[in-house]
Amino acid sequence: MKITSVDIWTVVVPTIPGRVHSPEWVADTGWDQMPKQILRLNTDAEHRGIGETGRGLSIDKVREGARLLLGSDPETLPLQDIFSSVRADLEARGDGAERGEALPSVGQGPAYDAFEMAVLDLVGRVRQQPVHALLGGAVRDRVRADYWMGHQTPEAGRRAVERALSHGFKGAKIKCRIEEPMVERLQAMRDVAGPEFKVTVDPNERFHTAEQTISLAEQLLPLGNVEVFEDPIPKSDLEGYIRIHEAIDLPVAMHLGGGEQIVRAVKAGVVDCLNLNGGPADFMRSAAVGAGAGLRCWHGSGNDLGIIDTSYVHAAALAPNCTMASDFVGSWTRENDLITESIQFVDGYVPTPMAPGLGCDLDLVALQKYSTAHEEIR
Repeated sequence: MKITSVDIWTVVVPTIPGRVHSPEWVADTGWDQMPKQILRLNTDAEHRGIGETGRGLSIDKVREGARLLLGSDPETLPLQDIFSSVRADLEARGDGAERGEALPSVGQGPAYDAFEMAVLDLVGRVRQQPVHALLGGAVRDRVRADYWMGHQTPEAGRRAVERALSHGFKGAKIKCRIEEPMVERLQAMRDVAGPEFKVTVDPNERFHTAEQTISLAEQLLPLGNVEVFEDPIPKSDLEGYIRIHEAIDLPVAMHLGGGEQIVRAVKAGVVDCLNLNGGPADFMRSAAVGAGAGLRCWHGSGNDLGIIDTSYVHAAALAPNCTMASDFVGSWTRENDLITESIQFVDGYVPTPMAPGLGCDLDLVALQKYSTAHEEIR
């Protein structure tokens, strides 16, 4: 079996008005107008595999990645390093490890994560196995998941929590900043759901200083509904994180991109848990580093569409220490997730997919509606 062509659709899928931010705080979401690419690997057999890029990726990188896979037999590709057969060429162009580097580089290349999930989907369909089975097997049959909301007024947050409860969620992650009425917002959420509905507070470093973070934490602690503070201040300010960690009686998390960053945070003693991203193989590697330090984690999100979100569920099911509520949020923040059957949320969990491959299929009608361009690489 050979990969004979790659379909690339460029899509723009807006968010549902009012679902992410309150206009009083953020007038225009903005990032939902950034294009994404939907990929389909076609073969000389009946099998295909689908993938999705993060938003804003260069189309040239997507085309380059497609050309690297043309002619490959997907069943012979190393699933943790799908571009391994062209590794030397990638390194020569600066897309991989430098020569002489102590540890070899894997899982890198143009639009790597999108093509990794497409190859995993394709191989899983061929072998009639779910993606997680290809990578060692899921350690759980369901994955914790929380609701998610952007910058919202207390009243909008109250309505969002009511909606979250109606869909069975047990907690939520909120975007925020120090200038917003945080105590009133958390109080409004508590009024609706009680203290057992836990909130991950994520200002994306916009609590600015350790002193402001500590002061706010002291005001929120009596409410009893904060689960974790994530990235309260710039991650470069390790001294500030040390002060926060010593002063507040709440878990502190960092959103980190790989093993080196995790080791740095662990050595500094500034994290209690981790928000991690990446494709399934890369997420497993990062989660394993965290597990070695005794840290729990969850899978983060880029507010994506259905294919990526489904790949995240597989990844979260693979990592033993991924026991915190992950972010699979595109199906309710965007107008369409571009898959035929959206991810199902049941009592704060997502069932681990058991169908072959990723376990999702492209909604070709919706794809046509939201596509701005299509090309086929041969």
